[in-house]
Amino acid sequence: MSIDKKITPQSYHTSYLPTWCPGCGDFGIMAAIKNALSELQIPSHNVVIVYGIGCAGNMASTIKCYGFHSLHGRALPVALGAKIANKNLTVIAVAGDGDQYSEGTNHLIHLARYNSNITLIVANNRLFSLTTGQASPTTPEGTATKTTPWGEIKHEFNPLALSLVSGTTFVARGAAFNLSHLTNLIKQGIKHPGFSHIDVLQQCVTLNKINTVEWYQQRVYELGANYDKNNYQLALDKALETEKLPIGIFYQTKRPVYEEKIDWTAGTNAITEKIVFNKEKLLKEFE
Repeated sequence: MSIDKKITPQSYHTSYLPTWCPGCGDFGIMAAIKNALSELQIPSHNVVIVYGIGCAGNMASTIKCYGFHSLHGRALPVALGAKIANKNLTVIAVAGDGDQYSEGTNHLIHLARYNSNITLIVANNRLFSLTTGQASPTTPEGTATKTTPWGEIKHEFNPLALSLVSGTTFVARGAAFNLSHLTNLIKQGIKHPGFSHIDVLQQCVTLNKINTVEWYQQRVYELGANYDKNNYQLALDKALETEKLPIGIFYQTKRPVYEEKIDWTAGTNAITEKIVFNKEKLLKEFE
């Protein structure tokens, strides 16, 4: 009689060592992903993680599952392709704020429309840190960086507010330094039937000397057990808070899932015949 092997966080370990700076928030995000997958008992061969370009993308070597290191800002369309190809896979996208909230903003909006069953985790350290600290869309006004030496003059981007008004059915925020809370958010996001967006407040110990763990701890608070996560207007109000920073599930609702609406049997033969027909037509043109 065979005995199923219990999946642990170590089941997702690889032989590669992370290249992040000591104290980087990506360590917490990586650990939370491994913890969530193991607690849900999802085997690694059933998981695809698509990565954007940035420090967080280096997890492609350190989490044992199917991985795809995509182009800058393009993690979500690749993740959507994987989900459409095999809707039974657990598909996760991991990106940074400079990645997902700049080049990737349009994909975030349209994944919200699609409501595909994908979990997006954004490592938000408010900088382009892999390229040594340029201002990103979430860099606060007035911040001096390599690209804004006299202070950022553009308004700070609000990813959760955009996600909410675009139609995302699971909107949440966690903190890289609160491992148990973040693990639970990722678990809930994976279990949610539809598009899940989890923004993660993350320290960059080398390049961001303002938004430190201590700075966040003075401002972060958890949404309580009495918080109504089905209240859209309340979620939007919480997303717009700036003096204090709530973490937790801001909003959750149900809507038909994109790939579940696709008839996977109808039209299959027609598509195949069309491809063959086009191939034959093309060959005849070169006879």
